[in-house]
Amino acid sequence: MIQLDGVQLCTDSWGEPAGPPVVLIMGLGASMLWWPDDFCRSLAAGGRFAIRYDHRDTGRSTTYPRGQPGYTSDDLVSDVVCVLDAYELETAHLVGVSAGGAIAQLVALDHPGRVLSLVLISTSPAVSVGRELPPPTDVFGRFFSGLAIDRSDPESVIDYRVRYTLMLAGSEHRLDEVKLREFVRRDVERARDFAAASNHDQLGGNVRERGPLSSITAPTLVMHGTADPLFPIEHGQALAEVIPNAHLVPANGAGHGLESMDTAMVVTAILKHTSDRSSASRGKDRGTP
Repeated sequence: MIQLDGVQLCTDSWGEPAGPPVVLIMGLGASMLWWPDDFCRSLAAGGRFAIRYDHRDTGRSTTYPRGQPGYTSDDLVSDVVCVLDAYELETAHLVGVSAGGAIAQLVALDHPGRVLSLVLISTSPAVSVGRELPPPTDVFGRFFSGLAIDRSDPESVIDYRVRYTLMLAGSEHRLDEVKLREFVRRDVERARDFAAASNHDQLGGNVRERGPLSSITAPTLVMHGTADPLFPIEHGQALAEVIPNAHLVPANGAGHGLESMDTAMVVTAILKHTSDRSSASRGKDRGTP
C-alpha cells in the first residue's frame, strides 16, 4: 500500500527490482487485476520489473462515496508519479490502456524527465490534436441504449461488466464468457466498494491546460485494434502522427482493450520497445542523480 496525503493506493510488482521498470496503467473503472497475472508474469520473464496498481475508487485503493469523488482526473495523473516515488524510481516505461493511455500521455507532458518510453494501447489523444476524430461506432451506441444497471447490486454490476467487455472486444476475438464472468466476480468481490468505480464517470476532462502532444519526447509505441468500437483506429493513427518518434502497430480485427488482443504479441512488442530504452532508473541503486 502506498500512502499519499491520506490516500492509499494498492500496488503489486512482478520480476526483479533491478530490471527495467514498467508501470502498468489501466483504464478508468478498472482495477489492476485487468492486467492479467500471466501478462505481468511474461513481462517479468522478459527481464522487466512490472508494477500495477489500483486507481482510486477501484480494487483495494481508497474509495469515496458514490457520486462524490474527492479528486480530479489530474490527481490520477499525479498518482502515477507517486507510484514511481514509492518504488524509488527516477524513471520508468509507462504502459497504458484506454484512459490509462491518456493518463500516460499526461504524465509524459507534465513530467517528461520521469518517462523512459510510452506504450499506448486502445487509447485516444489526451489533448486536442487539431482535428476531428470519429466517435464510437453504432455498436457502442446501441449497447447503452436502454441499458439498466443497479450499481448497488453486485450481480447487476458483474453482468454489466461482462457484457460491456464482450462488446468492446468485438466479434473477431471471441472471449470465454464463463472465464470472463468468473474473473469479473473476483474483481468485484475484491473491491473495497465495487460501486465506487462509477465515480470515474464524473471526472470529466483535464483540469489544467497542457502543451501539445508534439512536445512529448518519450519514444512511443501505439497499439490499436482495427475494429475498436470506442476509439476507432483513426485515434491511434492520430497519436502516431502527432507524437514525435511514435510508431503504430495495428492489431487486425481487435476491438478495444487488452482482452481483445493477442497478449503474447503485446508482451513481445513491449519487451522490444523497452529493450533499448532502459537506462538507469533507480537513483540509489543505479547511480543516477
